Amino acid sequence: MAAAPAAAALQPMPDARTRVAELAVRDFRNLARIDVALPVEGIAIVGENGQGKTSFLEALAYVEQLRSVRGARDRDLVRFDAPAFHVHATVHGPDGVVQLGAGADRAGRKKVTRDGVELPRITDALGALPSVLLAPRDVTLVSDGPAERRRFLDITLALTSPRYLRALRHYRAALERRTAALRDAARHRRGDDAVAAWEPALAEHGAVLVDERRAWVSAHAAEFTRLSHAIGEPGRAAMAYATSLPDDGDSARALRAALERTREHDLRRGSTHAGPHRDDLALTLDGRDLRVVGSAGQQRTGAIALRLLEAATLRACRATLPVLLLDDPFAELDNRRAARVLDLLLEAGVGQVVLCVPRPEEIPGRFTRLARYRIVGGALTEGA
Repeated sequence: MAAAPAAAALQPMPDARTRVAELAVRDFRNLARIDVALPVEGIAIVGENGQGKTSFLEALAYVEQLRSVRGARDRDLVRFDAPAFHVHATVHGPDGVVQLGAGADRAGRKKVTRDGVELPRITDALGALPSVLLAPRDVTLVSDGPAERRRFLDITLALTSPRYLRALRHYRAALERRTAALRDAARHRRGDDAVAAWEPALAEHGAVLVDERRAWVSAHAAEFTRLSHAIGEPGRAAMAYATSLPDDGDSARALRAALERTREHDLRRGSTHAGPHRDDLALTLDGRDLRVVGSAGQQRTGAIALRLLEAATLRACRATLPVLLLDDPFAELDNRRAARVLDLLLEAGVGQVVLCVPRPEEIPGRFTRLARYRIVGGALTEGA
């Protein structure tokens, strides 16, 4: 099992930061053309809803994740009537300056470059711009089903563990092929040999996913509780990894056995019912499912705690302060909780910040010195 990062105590790292010096965006969502130089401390963008604030932040996040943070297909990110989109960032990090480019056309063909050279594998640029996005819609991490929380774990660990990223790619490929074999066997009334052939790969790579998820959750569970309390939750918030596999030290063996045991059921249903693609990140409040018993504010608190842990994981693994992307981050929070979230961000150390709010008066005092921009109709202008 890979060693988990140390528990994410929110310790400042004042001398190590990643920042974007220049950003160029072409035809991304409703952004036609943006060229902006970002100061070291960052910028504050003011604009009404629907004017492009979130698109700007998503363009920055795309450079890190090489996919939409909202789960949209690449082709759906292309601005109306444009053939393709492109985002280019000049990134200053602890290891020097790098030029990162990413884009896709309406057919979904993606191109990623690093220092002007196209990369044969787009994953070679994954995570080159460490960033964390906090937004009101993060509440879906708690309020929606297990798929949202699995996606959170997959992204956080894939960006910080090459071993996890490799295993995730191989697991998804094997799962797709086993599913195809299940449906083919059912359609043509064949035996299960073709199905069983994919189970060793599923077990091998799935075990890596389970073990690294377990290790991350174990290392950060206490910090999740502390952060939730620090934000203002009086009850006991808790986080645990929920899986049907026993924690007996041999996840590969356990997964092989589960796949064999459920194979007949899988053949009837045409899908695979055992494995990490069925697991969950269980979030509870006083021992009860936070998704069920939590108020909107309590669910938002849990989601913010997860984002703070994501930031802490990036800091620990990359030895850098990630770029902080704040999309109206204190909306739907009472003043007390908003102030505590801001305190926690400052406690951890703040690197470059890109803050988006609807009105100038909603810029927190700590960020009033940021260079001010206004966005209207996808056009960014200095001053607000």
